[in-house]
Amino acid sequence: MRVLLVGAGGVGTAITRIAARRSFFDAMVVADYDPARAEAAVAALGGDATRFRAERVDAGDEEAVARLLRRHACDVLLNATDPRFVEPLFRAALSTGATYVDMAMSLSRPHAEQPYEKCGVKLGDAQFAQAADWEKAGALALVGMGVEPGLSDVFARYAADELFDEIEEIGIRDGANLTVDGHDFAPSFSIWTTIEECLNPPVVYEADRGWFTTAPFSEPEVFDFPEGIGPVECVNVEHEEVLLVPRWVDARRVTFKYGLGEDFIRTLKTLHLLGLDRTDPVTVPGADGPVAVSPRDVVAACLPDPATLGERMHGKTCAGTWVRGVKGGAPRELYLYHVVDNQWSMAEYGCQAVVWQTAVNPVVALELLATGAWTGAGVLGPEAFPARPFLDLLTAYGSPWGIREH
Repeated sequence: MRVLLVGAGGVGTAITRIAARRSFFDAMVVADYDPARAEAAVAALGGDATRFRAERVDAGDEEAVARLLRRHACDVLLNATDPRFVEPLFRAALSTGATYVDMAMSLSRPHAEQPYEKCGVKLGDAQFAQAADWEKAGALALVGMGVEPGLSDVFARYAADELFDEIEEIGIRDGANLTVDGHDFAPSFSIWTTIEECLNPPVVYEADRGWFTTAPFSEPEVFDFPEGIGPVECVNVEHEEVLLVPRWVDARRVTFKYGLGEDFIRTLKTLHLLGLDRTDPVTVPGADGPVAVSPRDVVAACLPDPATLGERMHGKTCAGTWVRGVKGGAPRELYLYHVVDNQWSMAEYGCQAVVWQTAVNPVVALELLATGAWTGAGVLGPEAFPARPFLDLLTAYGSPWGIREH
């Protein structure tokens, strides 16, 4: 297996450090718009020149990405960029016959008249619209293969196959007790992506209604997270699992709720009120004349890079899937979860907990594809594959998961 990794930010860098310890692939080309980032990611591995090399590429330039795939004879494109670049990377992979893997799907667009009731363009719609092309080519696009979406979807598949006879509700619940020294507001993940998923209308799935939307931060609930994290208020947020899980898992209701906290929600609402969540450029004065900039990009530039926060970060992050249903004629309620302690991830990999937890899952998936434990063609989510091989290999990577019976 020869992999083109596009994106050498926090998650991309963590992917290289996790993958460097595994032998299932022959080469990994680490490409980024900023060549210094790609070179730094490779240099940190201690000079494994036989398998890793750095390149520059514009993720938005489909032809340039395709040329890079061909030049290095890469048979896999792993997308570690933000969702703006999903579509050109997705097309570049198909044009070269490469397997495609991402951790976030193509962007949504709210319904023009009823954004908090009806879906417009849903997350991933642009990719699923091309599923027949991938099937015809005999090629695989494994979409949403991070932690959420990704591992959370694997948990849903595992619950359906082995833990329940009938499923009433699947609810992805994400929470943490992370703090960052010296910062009152320092998101542990890309603020660009965080704004996108938190301020868009959240999607809910119900079997008798299909997909529909609600207002941002709706249906607050307090969820008690394991391993000392404790109770965290969670709210509805737009996320891929709600669009993926019902395609392969029979459940009457599917939701995604994120533990954000009052201060975080208040800050996001203020950004929205001021128009600083917008992606369309605005014109501002510059030293050499007017400059067009995206307000959201300005916000991102003003905040610390999440990849640099690890040394000042404390606590744990938890990703998991809460499932309610019936087993053997009796009601059952479980939470399948994965917790990462920042102290451990920093000591073991030099990566903060949230980016490491995201990064480990696509590497596990690549290894399953390389060994043939996972196979398929078309545009498929993690739910389309057997869960047990993934969960066993994740444990073998030194990152066990758990189940809590409610």
